[in-house]
Amino acid sequence: MPAASDAGVRRDGDALVFTGALDRAAAAVLWAQASAQLAGAQRFVLTNVTTVDSAGLALLAELAARARATGTAPRFEGQPAGLADLQAAYRLTPELDFPA
Repeated sequence: MPAASDAGVRRDGDALVFTGALDRAAAAVLWAQASAQLAGAQRFVLTNVTTVDSAGLALLAELAARARATGTAPRFEGQPAGLADLQAAYRLTPELDFPA
């Protein structure tokens, strides 16, 4: 059984602010919470995220894609451990999009 996640997400103005480790357990817990708060979010704040694994990257990338689909180009603030390596491995842009 997966361990409980210490991750969280909250809305602060135009930002979705994430905390803790964005891993598989967190992605499952945070998906509904983050989706419900996504409308109008222009920034994803990752400064208090400790690590990101592939499931956390998938969560962030899908949220960013949904924001882009509404005409918003979300900005990412913070570079938690694991994010840059995963971006490179999946060939994602800094905005977590696939290059055209």
